[in-house]
Amino acid sequence: MPFPFDCISDFMFFESEVDQSDVILIPGASHPQLMERAAMLFHQGIAPCILPSGGSTPHVEATEWEFLRNVGVSLGVPPESILKEDKAANTFENARLSLEVLQQHGIHPRKVVLVCKNYHARRALLTYQFVFPSETVFYVSPVIDKTGTSKDNWHQDEEKIKYVMNELEKVGKYFRPAIYRLGSSRSNS
Repeated sequence: MPFPFDCISDFMFFESEVDQSDVILIPGASHPQLMERAAMLFHQGIAPCILPSGGSTPHVEATEWEFLRNVGVSLGVPPESILKEDKAANTFENARLSLEVLQQHGIHPRKVVLVCKNYHARRALLTYQFVFPSETVFYVSPVIDKTGTSKDNWHQDEEKIKYVMNELEKVGKYFRPAIYRLGSSRSNS
């Protein structure tokens, strides 16, 4: 018998196949699993560079970018293959500032791999799709982070339920204003 909240699992824990891309993007976080996945994909030749994004956070002594960069270098990713965005404070800024960094490097990504926490996958994908040019194709390669939250266990523990439901609420909060703007502009045309 299916779990009554499988629809939440299916929506929030989004994943896709990964293909050759222009860059691997990581929305900032203090979870080494993110760079571990990005480094694995980099070493497989999926993309020529990685762009972790993230500014200061109380969870790490440095910026999220520096934390993730250090993990990548320790895993054999050449420092020159790790682009820098160390100012972002939220997922919208991760996306917007990452796009700016890419453009400054002359990279106009047609295909992108997004490496993110698995329960953050839907909001991360929607945010990057909202910010990046509409022709950009996104592949999503989520990881189970240090919390151990997964599609199969999120509803079995109060703390994990909180992580997933907070993300679900943020999807509504993040995109409500944009949906209103798009809806009203369509009705006025």
